[in-house]
Amino acid sequence: MAIPPPPGSQQPEGQYPPPGTPPGGHPAYPSHPQGPYQQPGVYPQPGAHPQAGEPGPYQQSGAYPQAGEPGPYQQPGAYPQPGVPGQYQSWGQGYSPYNSPAPVNGLAISALVLGILCFLPAVGLVLGAVALAQIKKRGERGRGMAVGGMVMSSIGVVLLAVAVATGGARDFWDGFRDAANDGGGAAFSLEKGECFDAPGGALEGMAYDVDKVPCTGEHDAEVFADFELHDSGGYPGDSSITETADQRCYALKDSYAMDTWAVPDDVDVYYFTPTSQSWRLGDREITCLFGNTDEKGSLTGSLRKDSLTLDPDQYAYLGAAQILNRAMEAAPDEEYVEDDLPGHKKWAADVAEALGRQSDRLRGHTFAPAAGKPVAALVEDIGRSRKEWAEAAKADDAEAFYAHYEKAMKLIDPKKTVTARKALGLATTPPAVDEEGGDGSGAGSGTGMEV
Repeated sequence: MAIPPPPGSQQPEGQYPPPGTPPGGHPAYPSHPQGPYQQPGVYPQPGAHPQAGEPGPYQQSGAYPQAGEPGPYQQPGAYPQPGVPGQYQSWGQGYSPYNSPAPVNGLAISALVLGILCFLPAVGLVLGAVALAQIKKRGERGRGMAVGGMVMSSIGVVLLAVAVATGGARDFWDGFRDAANDGGGAAFSLEKGECFDAPGGALEGMAYDVDKVPCTGEHDAEVFADFELHDSGGYPGDSSITETADQRCYALKDSYAMDTWAVPDDVDVYYFTPTSQSWRLGDREITCLFGNTDEKGSLTGSLRKDSLTLDPDQYAYLGAAQILNRAMEAAPDEEYVEDDLPGHKKWAADVAEALGRQSDRLRGHTFAPAAGKPVAALVEDIGRSRKEWAEAAKADDAEAFYAHYEKAMKLIDPKKTVTARKALGLATTPPAVDEEGGDGSGAGSGTGMEV
């Protein structure tokens, strides 16, 4: 390897050394007292020139080469031959400087970054170990980075293991998912039985946030159910999700508000559904709500009437009433019996069967003395109504069907249940009945009736 010359020792390119200069060296005595090879106090005093045959202050005995031998700064053939100009090579051509730093190992940098960010700690730990092996083999720098990254990654692995063991990782993901859902206008993380206010009081359109409030005061909506859509494919579309939410939420409302008489007439069912954005993040939740049909209206108090809020007598009575309610709601789509006599006859048979189960449920429960007598009177009316429904199911024509249908409906008129309801501490004002078909000409007008 070529050794660079000391500073200031270069000679102009293409010139020969001055006379008296040893080949490959410098004049024995510099022309300036602070020459490049002078140490303080080494330069000889005047008259102290060496005698013939003695080495000078810059010459060791035998340091100068003999004729034909290369000097200390001369490679064989490095100096030009006389008469051949341009062959002298100046310093700096093909020269590598001293103290060139070794490169920093790239994996060590990566390990340190992953360790600081606590991102993929296991990967940072592996990269640090590989970096140490490469540094030792290649002589690269970055050992401290690799070790630091491994230490911080090890801490990250321990914290991750603790989070998984304690459920912290799931809580983190749930929080992230809820935040993503809120940002995309999807279903919020609301629990059954919670109440909230919506921005502007509107429960329609896109909602980005809600404020949870106590159900005891005024509020915009109350959550009565939630469920997941088991669909791992692409977003099914707004219409499909809305149809599913409509069917499921209306079917679930009575299990939360079992006392349908206690639900105000201006309250209807609403729901929050996933959006196409939140669907890509794994959101499949539909949240069912009670809300006021008037945007300026609100709810006061909770509508919850289920096993958690009802006493045993109330729960037994309302559970039996729901058997009849579900049968009545399954009336044929055709409003008039003349348009679908077979469908109405089948429906009448189903109602008769439901009345039998309702009677058995009420008889099987022992009510408090105050409610026992009025409930027993209802059971008698239920039995007689059941016989009329059974006759309607066997009717030969629409006229015969109507005759038995009208007698059956009078026996289970909602007003007959007010005494028993009052004794049980339940709502005593029957809900409004849809006027369409309410004149007895349409069998579908009994929706919501109970005994």
